[in-house]
This record gives sequence, structure tokens and C-alpha cells, in this order.
Amino acid sequence: MQSKNKKKNIGITALYCRLSRDDGTEGDSNSVVIRNGFCRNTPKKTADNTRHYVDDGYTGTNFNRPGFQKLLEDIEMGYVTAVIVMD
Repeated sequence: MQSKNKKKNIGITALYCRLSRDDGTEGDSNSVVIRNGFCRNTPKKTADNTRHYVDDGYTGTNFNRPGFQKLLEDIEMGYVTAVIVMD
């Protein structure tokens, strides 16, 4: 019998992109689009099981970002086995 609290590793490769808004208020910022494209093309072997976490228009000076918080939650749950970010 499996415990209800047991974490399940499902092997997600997390792709995280964040940048403050730099090119207007409509749609995704150019920088996030570029970074997201880079992250998508990086995990060749794990492309079948990736999840994108995006915080476009949020400051990096604190952790109050919905995408980042969801990423941390998924890591704590044991779903994420790798994280790819672009600096």
C-alpha cells in the first residue's frame, strides 16, 4: 500500500523564463520569447516531458512570481528532475 504523502517523481524537465517587461504591455516580451525559444531547443533528450514556467513582467528582486512559485511547488512534490534557465 502506497502512502498518501509519498512524492511521485514523474521526471519533468522544467523550463523557467522571467524578465521584467521591456517592450510594451501587449503579449509576451521579446526577451521572454527569445529565452523561451532557447530553453525549448536545449533539452533534446527530454523534449517529451517538459513544462514551461514563465513570469513575464515580474521583477527578479523577490520570489513573489506565480510561475516561480509553481516551479518550487512542483519541485517539492518531486515532479521536477531538472531545471533549465537562461541567464
